Amino acid sequence: MAPNQAWPGPTAPALEPCQPAGLPVLYSFRRCPYAIRARLALAAAGLVPKIDLEVREVSLACKPPELLLASPKGSVPVLVLPPGAGAKPGATPVRHPGSEPGGGPGTDGGGDGSSKGSGDGSGQQVIDQSLALMTWALGRHDPGDWLRRGSSPAAQASRDAMAALIAENDGPFKHHLDRFKYPDRFKPKQSHGASLSERDGNPGGNKDGDSGGTTGGKPMGEPALNALGPSDSDPGLDRQRHRAAALTILGGWNRRLGSGNWLLGPSSSLADWALLPFVRQFRRADPAGFDAEPDLAALKNWLQRFEHSPELAAVMADPWGQRQPWQSPRWLYHLALPEEWRQARAAGVYARSTRGLGLEQVGFIHASYAHQLAATYARFYDDCGPVVLLTIDPGRLDQAGVPVRAEPAGPGPAGSAERFPHLYGPLPLTAVLAAAPYQP
Repeated sequence: MAPNQAWPGPTAPALEPCQPAGLPVLYSFRRCPYAIRARLALAAAGLVPKIDLEVREVSLACKPPELLLASPKGSVPVLVLPPGAGAKPGATPVRHPGSEPGGGPGTDGGGDGSSKGSGDGSGQQVIDQSLALMTWALGRHDPGDWLRRGSSPAAQASRDAMAALIAENDGPFKHHLDRFKYPDRFKPKQSHGASLSERDGNPGGNKDGDSGGTTGGKPMGEPALNALGPSDSDPGLDRQRHRAAALTILGGWNRRLGSGNWLLGPSSSLADWALLPFVRQFRRADPAGFDAEPDLAALKNWLQRFEHSPELAAVMADPWGQRQPWQSPRWLYHLALPEEWRQARAAGVYARSTRGLGLEQVGFIHASYAHQLAATYARFYDDCGPVVLLTIDPGRLDQAGVPVRAEPAGPGPAGSAERFPHLYGPLPLTAVLAAAPYQP
């Protein structure tokens, strides 16, 4: 890009890739149960982040355009496969009973483990359902036989039981879990209406970051819901009704677990790893109440083993479970001091150039591309305590009439040859997609 050339809209300049070219890319959200179970299967299949795939943590309040381009529904998990990296032959799809090809209860399609084109002409394939992603991973390598392969009647019976358990989890259990965990999001009089799903990521916006996600459209388990009686206007009462319905389902799983360590006997299966993240979420909504339940001993033991397992620990830690959202090269970034950001929010506009200097002194606001952010922080901000990372949409800057130019960091021969985005005007708050503590 030539000196002083204006930033050409929301498309980023050519940058060196942050991972080796040709790797699959997983868009994930650390605490989302759908994403957790997908990461569990990927890890069980022997895939290693930074070697076999790139993991990109997503902020559900600020979804990167690369995710939306790959999967417009904008949920997690999403796995983007480079051309030629489709599922290996021999994968055993796990379909919910009665599901149509490409979908199943609690999914938006792709429930049979298939992938679809990304729609951008790149030849990439996209898997944007957690169960399909699990099946894809285990189709490559399944050392624990989670899929219960084989042509024997016993193997088929196990697969049918797995499908039924997953359908019960992704349908009625998730329906009741969401209305117990997020009562304010589901008004009692609207309990039978359209609900959120994996396509909506995190309906609760809850403090621990767990993604909600319920079945789309009319939920599974409608008879069980109707059996609770007419919905009351008291949200607390309605919440407890949904808790009771969820506990009824958990009681059935507890009875199944009573005959062995796992849902299908002495060894774990896809059903265990697909359900456990949701049971974990249910307990986290009311730990004391769950722990006080007298008739769930086998299920509590099952969940406790999962919560202390090396498998869960691995996918909740870096690099599988990242705490800092991935920074898209299509956006711009600025580091702000917390007090100056608070003042900007009160004023309705941000007019600081860099640490210790205002826009009126410098003439522009310093910003960084994604690959420059760490070095900018290390050079100018690592000794000043907490810093706020502003994620800026260049398209909105263009709409607001704020020119952006790619220029050297400083004037004259001493200036770096590396070019940085400079904003020639105050930063409108409408162009700030997210403001969050920066974590080096």
